Amino acid sequence: MKNIIVATLFLLLSTNAFACYYESLSGKTNLDNCLVEAEQGFALAQNNLGLLYYNGKGAAQDYKEAVKWFTKAAEQGFAPGQNNLGFMYDNGQGVTQDYKSAHMWYNIAAANGNSDAVKNRDNAAKKMTPSQIEKAQDMAREWMAKHQ
Repeated sequence: MKNIIVATLFLLLSTNAFACYYESLSGKTNLDNCLVEAEQGFALAQNNLGLLYYNGKGAAQDYKEAVKWFTKAAEQGFAPGQNNLGFMYDNGQGVTQDYKSAHMWYNIAAANGNSDAVKNRDNAAKKMTPSQIEKAQDMAREWMAKHQ
């Protein structure tokens, strides 16, 4: 009986914790779900909320708001959020274009297992000088040392 109660509680908590799905957008309802969960600190919801703002689904497209939510997810160590934040810096969307910051976030995401970030980091490096790459790598090491 105790196992059934624990399993039911887990199911209820997981259902509530993951009501925000980027793939099954239905407009404002999904935005509201994501906002509630993102404000509660769920990195997946923060990243998905960033995607909603980035793509303008359920809300007006707003790159600065996307960066805000990608940053929150990235700072929690969520690799997809780190990769997305790198993308924003790489393309100058919602932030000033900064290849060093892009490379840094891609590098961190790659270290956290995001395979897309490896390709993105290598592409960003093609636009950078060796000293910029070195600085970006230093920035990534410093961030990792503080946050892991």
